[in-house]
Amino acid sequence: MLAEGKLLVGFDAVLDGKTTMLILGSMPSEASLRAGEYYAHPRNRFWPLMALLLTGEEKAPDDYRTRLKMIVSRHIGLWDAIASCRREGSLDSAICDETGNDFAALIEKYPQVTKIICNGAKSYACFKRFNKLLLMRGGLTVVAAPSTSPANARYRMSELAKKWGEALTL
Repeated sequence: MLAEGKLLVGFDAVLDGKTTMLILGSMPSEASLRAGEYYAHPRNRFWPLMALLLTGEEKAPDDYRTRLKMIVSRHIGLWDAIASCRREGSLDSAICDETGNDFAALIEKYPQVTKIICNGAKSYACFKRFNKLLLMRGGLTVVAAPSTSPANARYRMSELAKKWGEALTL
């Protein structure tokens, strides 16, 4: 059976030599891929959530570079569990034929990264599936947090803030 959907390739990791924690999505949405920015869909709650938890502000900066500085200055990086996949639309449930990003190489280059927070169940499942050897080595904490996607209507912002606040401080 042929996989459906276009072949999609994700973004490079956003981090620096001081990054100790990575937040992982699954694969950028169509809006994010078009914009060339993580979490670009206007209804995705990631950036407002990060602004609230990291700065106490209820509104995220409008400028993408300022958004990135907001997290990187707090030693947090961004990447995705999936390097490439096929998908029609933006739903994680439509992802197929995925390949994982090379976290072993990333951790080798950035050994100070000791914590990963997965943004949603698909990210968590893919990270675990593609990184069994890395996880067996130990020294890496991996946490699943509720998805900030607009498709995850189950969680209100206050509930996301509670769960993500716990994940960031574990």
